[in-house]
Amino acid sequence: MVAMPSSAIGVVGASTGLELDAAPLALRAASRSGWRACLRADTLAVSLHGDWSVRSDEFGAHTPIGLLQEPGVRSVVFDSSGLGRWDSSLLSFLWCLREASAAHRINFDESGLPAATRPLLALLQTEPRATATVRARPGIAERVGEWALARCSDGVVLASLAGEAVLRAAPALRGKIRTRASDLSKLIYGASAAALPMVALVSVLVGAIVAFVGGIQLRRLGAEVYVSNLIGVTEIREMAPLITAILMSGRTGSAYAAEIAAMQGSEELDALRALGIPIFDYLVFPRLAALGALMAPLCTYAAALGILGGFAVAVSMMHVSTGIFTAHLLDAVAGSDVALGFAKSIAFGGWIALAGCRIGLSAGRSASDVGRAATTAAVSGIVGVIALDALFDVCAEALGI
Repeated sequence: MVAMPSSAIGVVGASTGLELDAAPLALRAASRSGWRACLRADTLAVSLHGDWSVRSDEFGAHTPIGLLQEPGVRSVVFDSSGLGRWDSSLLSFLWCLREASAAHRINFDESGLPAATRPLLALLQTEPRATATVRARPGIAERVGEWALARCSDGVVLASLAGEAVLRAAPALRGKIRTRASDLSKLIYGASAAALPMVALVSVLVGAIVAFVGGIQLRRLGAEVYVSNLIGVTEIREMAPLITAILMSGRTGSAYAAEIAAMQGSEELDALRALGIPIFDYLVFPRLAALGALMAPLCTYAAALGILGGFAVAVSMMHVSTGIFTAHLLDAVAGSDVALGFAKSIAFGGWIALAGCRIGLSAGRSASDVGRAATTAAVSGIVGVIALDALFDVCAEALGI
């Protein structure tokens, strides 16, 4: 673009290039349709003439942007009296000129343009320039408040899922729930038989550790025969439900979250909603029913193996006879201990299933969100299980159980 040092400059633009005329008003007509620009004082007047077509002309290749850099230019006006037919090439030309005007803080007057171009230009909004703004670091109170609000929101969602599970329990018992029997059988197998080896190994080791540590302390008092009391009460009331729940949270709860998150990413959940299949009946309820119902048998299995591991340590290291061990074990374990262990296991199973499903349903659609959902479900399940265990113990102490 060429700029003249005079106070008024005329420029003619067409698809063939640009021409310059020093006379302010004696502008030579372009050989083909295009635009003409005249700079007077602080106003750049752009005249549009002829037909504007993408196929035949390339008006967007040249614009009077260079004239906007002249000192003192405050506004751009248009004259479209000679304009013929036009298409998107005119919009592209005007958009480029408007962007340049905004960059130089020059008023872009659209009053002289055809009425049809104004709403189309309004759709091409000017993007705001990126400014380097330094966001103030949130304070401790703000971060604590955001964390509290997020946890309250999670609690509301979990409460709604738990309430819906209670409401859907009766229809499920009557067989009026949209859940496939094949899916339920797979979930039952995954929460029972497939978990037995891992639960067995950990339970035996934990029982042996409890017997070894407790037996050493009791030996100092000369009461090592009571190691069976310690093993029985600890395994049935605390260790078996807690250890089993932690294992199932890391194994099954994270699997629930990852599976549902993967379905979210592959748009399977959207397809189920489009087909009118309830997400809760199809995905959440069978997992909740399978894990909640099978946690009690798993805890019984874990408690039996934990007592067996403690029995092996007591007999081999503490030299406690089998008869004495069995007698003290039966005297120490009461029915309330067994009932408390069962209640804990059912509550733990329901929490793990609800947390895993909730995190999976709220996951994003990227591949990284699947792994993030699995990790979050495992951590949330373990933390929730420990908190529930403490709550159960406080309530049991208050009730004298």
